[in-house]
Amino acid sequence: MDKYFAPILIKPSFHCPHCGVYAEQTWSTEICCTCLERYEHQFNKPTSFSLSDSSISICSFCGNVSIWILGKMIYPLTGNVEIANADLPEDLKTDYNEARNIVNISPKGAAALLRLIVQKLCIHIGEKGENINYDINSLVKKGLPIHVKQALDIVRVSGNYAVHPGTIEPGDKIENALALFGLVNLLCNHFITQPKMIDAIYSNLPEKDRINITKRDN
Repeated sequence: MDKYFAPILIKPSFHCPHCGVYAEQTWSTEICCTCLERYEHQFNKPTSFSLSDSSISICSFCGNVSIWILGKMIYPLTGNVEIANADLPEDLKTDYNEARNIVNISPKGAAALLRLIVQKLCIHIGEKGENINYDINSLVKKGLPIHVKQALDIVRVSGNYAVHPGTIEPGDKIENALALFGLVNLLCNHFITQPKMIDAIYSNLPEKDRINITKRDN
């Protein structure tokens, strides 16, 4: 996957939290509001005011608005999380999006969902998915690259600390949950996206060449 550029206040371009496209952002540093006061079943003349320390960014690609207060994006809540890899299986993508929806409210809950996604992903690629440590060992024997093994071990170790909260404090921080989103996409890219892309290119080779390759391998 391409590098993900998270939304940052007043940054001219980033990956849009709505459409996921890396796009230019148009900024306004003021949010104006109109308030109608109700008195004795009637509405008085509307009054207007501006929110302090507020900003709006508008995506040049999809046109959707993001709202920032005190330097933090408050809408949409999923704004600081990259969109799921398009090749992630649908049931895993549902879990991923649920984790996106709650990460700013419950980092622990989001991290737990992401570890579950990794377990399900192991099943998807032919492992048992019952114990991630055993799955990693099995994949290493099959030639798993070191950087992918390390990604899986990060998920495994962070999960161990999560069930023993007194062991390490950083496990409760949102930064760790946010990092897990990137690891899930990295793992999906390695196990699903790359093989899918190579299979598509390989299938376009002339049939006689594919037959000769099969003969050579046998």
